[in-house]
Amino acid sequence: MLLSVIISGSVEGAAQFATVFLIFLAVLAITYLTTRFVGNYQKMQGQGSNFEAVETYRVTGNRFLQIVRVGKRYFLIAVSKDDISLISELSEDDFDNCGNENVVNDRFKQALKCAKDKVTKRGDKQ
Repeated sequence: MLLSVIISGSVEGAAQFATVFLIFLAVLAITYLTTRFVGNYQKMQGQGSNFEAVETYRVTGNRFLQIVRVGKRYFLIAVSKDDISLISELSEDDFDNCGNENVVNDRFKQALKCAKDKVTKRGDKQ
């Protein structure tokens, strides 16, 4: 009798564990699919836009300098918690736009090539 209670208790425990594990996997799968959907949606919203943050530099904890492309013009702006200020308009010759071309599929390849070129140039100076 005692043995049957122990066995039935362990079977119930195993069934309960399996149920909780399956629920966990279902929640994990739903979270993954939702994240993919939201990421793809946001990526599609950004394509074809006339606005692009080309580069961001953190000056202090909550203050940034950003190079922003609006249409075909570039601007340097200061961004803080409460304020956005225009510093100046830039020409494409004023900054290194390496790796920030509108390349969708070869973005990593371009970034790797740019980094390799920078390391090679740095090695030539020494």
